Amino acid sequence: MSSDNGQGSGGGEGAPPPEQLALIRESVRGARAPRAKPRTWRGAALAGRLPVARVLVDKGVLHLDRYFDYAVPEELDADAQPGVRVRVRFGAGRHRVREGRREGGGLIDGFLIERRAESDYSGPLAALAQVVSPEPVLSEELLGLARAVADRYAGSLADVLQLAVPPRSARAEQRPSPAPLPPPPAPEAGPWARYERGAAFLESLASGGAPRAVWQALPGPAWSEELARAVAATLASGRGALVVVPDGRAAARVDAALTAVLGEGRHALLTADAGPEKRYREWLAVRRGSVRAVVGTRAAMFAPVQDLGLVALWDDGDDSHSEPHAPQPHAREVLLLRAAQDRCGFLLGGLGCTVEGAQLVDSGWALPLVASREQVRAAAPLVRTVGDTDLARDEAARAARLPTLAWQAIREGLKQGPVLVQVPRRGYVPRMACAQCRAPARCRHCAGPLEARESAALSCGWCGREESAWHCPECGSFRLRAQIVGARRTAEELGRAFPAVPVRTSGREHVLDTVPGAPALVVSTPGAEPVAEGGYAAALLLDGWAMLGRPDLRAGEDALRRWIAAAALVRPQSAGGTVVVVAEPTLRPVQALVRWDPVGHAVRELAERAELGFPPVSRMAAVSGPPEAVAEFLGTAELPLEAEVLGPVPMPGTAAGRPRRPGAPPPGEHWDRALIRVPPGRGAALAAALKAAQAARMARGGGQAGAGGQAVRVRIDPPDIG
Repeated sequence: MSSDNGQGSGGGEGAPPPEQLALIRESVRGARAPRAKPRTWRGAALAGRLPVARVLVDKGVLHLDRYFDYAVPEELDADAQPGVRVRVRFGAGRHRVREGRREGGGLIDGFLIERRAESDYSGPLAALAQVVSPEPVLSEELLGLARAVADRYAGSLADVLQLAVPPRSARAEQRPSPAPLPPPPAPEAGPWARYERGAAFLESLASGGAPRAVWQALPGPAWSEELARAVAATLASGRGALVVVPDGRAAARVDAALTAVLGEGRHALLTADAGPEKRYREWLAVRRGSVRAVVGTRAAMFAPVQDLGLVALWDDGDDSHSEPHAPQPHAREVLLLRAAQDRCGFLLGGLGCTVEGAQLVDSGWALPLVASREQVRAAAPLVRTVGDTDLARDEAARAARLPTLAWQAIREGLKQGPVLVQVPRRGYVPRMACAQCRAPARCRHCAGPLEARESAALSCGWCGREESAWHCPECGSFRLRAQIVGARRTAEELGRAFPAVPVRTSGREHVLDTVPGAPALVVSTPGAEPVAEGGYAAALLLDGWAMLGRPDLRAGEDALRRWIAAAALVRPQSAGGTVVVVAEPTLRPVQALVRWDPVGHAVRELAERAELGFPPVSRMAAVSGPPEAVAEFLGTAELPLEAEVLGPVPMPGTAAGRPRRPGAPPPGEHWDRALIRVPPGRGAALAAALKAAQAARMARGGGQAGAGGQAVRVRIDPPDIG
């Protein structure tokens, strides 16, 4: 009902008097015109200078992996600067045009990449809906790094930026960051003097150089202090430093070492344990230049450190450095890209040595940073082995799965302090190996792992070819055996054997950081070993075949890395430290542990992989999904001429009620997987071809699943190729 309807009859019951109606009209006329809402901007004036904004919308699909142009309203002109977060309407068609501007579509987040005077698009432009925050969070350096990572891993730029830029916290943005501190003085060499080139490495960083090194750290707790001194030397040159570690426990150790060397306020700690607001506040302090040093876990590999002088990665063989979200980059490769992009120093360190680290040294890109054999022998414990022959003759081992040598080591160690017992995880898929020398059985065509399925015939896990006349190339034997799967718990057994000694466990459910130096038995899974005060008196590494028998190309390297990480917590041999490993003494990883020579093991592994065409010498990609979708994808992808397709072969399914492994099919579905291998130097061409094929497939299907509604997953450098 309008305000005039009741006046002809003198006003109806409940209607306001004419004086009140007139007052309402006058107040409405005198009110200011409403501001244009950020949803439509109908009739809003455009910015006078650079009225076009190039925006990256947060749509992680490959066929939309490009920039889109939007008009900049005048009211957003001041805040709409490159690098800020914005909201735009996305999805409106050409038919939804009003007064020369496109309207409609759903609101979506994005980043403003640049301002332009005009657009390459000939049609009408939609307007920016909102500037979420005037805080610039995306710099040109970070954008270039994200684009390089997306191209390398056949992913979208939006997906990479979701990993690189943390979620916004308005309260954190409102708090000012502290003023930057002056550069600290150059540190002394300290424990770096134990390495042949350690002092020279620090001097180069302190003088503004960009040395690149692969560092094999000596056993003991000094590695965190050595990382802190490398950071301090970089800060002394007026540059920034970034350290990435695998987990929160390692980050806490480096954080404490940096505080001891640099003092408070000179570095930021970026871990998920800090919470979203605190982590974003620390990230902003780095972005604003208030802090020049960063230590953190995997996500910190994208930390926007200004004037970067050093990137360091600790223990690159740890699975935690591989990002599970698309496009699944590895921290080592991201830091290598940063070192090349920023021309800064690079330090790849660990107690062990990966094949990728050995390749960096072999190519001449990095120099080895190792200690002399005298220093290694002085810092390492005594390592003793127990093989299958000893177990067969040992009645105690058959009864309790512990050889006599292990019992003796535990008894003697408990007299001096705590004893560590490492028990491998369960759940490894069995593969076949030589029954005589235990060498993994490999396919003669592609060198993939042989496995025995329900039928008696052997087949390759990569290319699917059957093998009927296999023989071991190492010893010539024709007999095969199933590799050991999983490990048996020993905590209850040890508790009954040593009733007066406390037994502590450390694993996935409850991980201990430290244990006191009093006598105790500490049973731990690999990677969860706590640090003992004063070091362990002894360590027992059980069921070596459970790790050596994994269906993985990295089984030997990973087993040696985990053994060395546990053995490094034991006191030196001069202080009575002893390590007993239950594995065949003649195997290469066991011999490398006895000699404490992970570098030599990595060098030999690299030579074998080069001969067989394995990563990292070659580049490899995995394509997985329903069989029809994988076959269609491989048929339409324009792969490089040098590409070799292995498979497809069926993937192990996921049982109902069991947790789904990364990359595994959903319960009840049957997937195939094909491996695509290219020679060195063709990795970029392979990634580009797979990205183009996946983008075309998504565009045809109109969604993530692609044509036919069936998803196909592409992963570059898969960690579990078998």
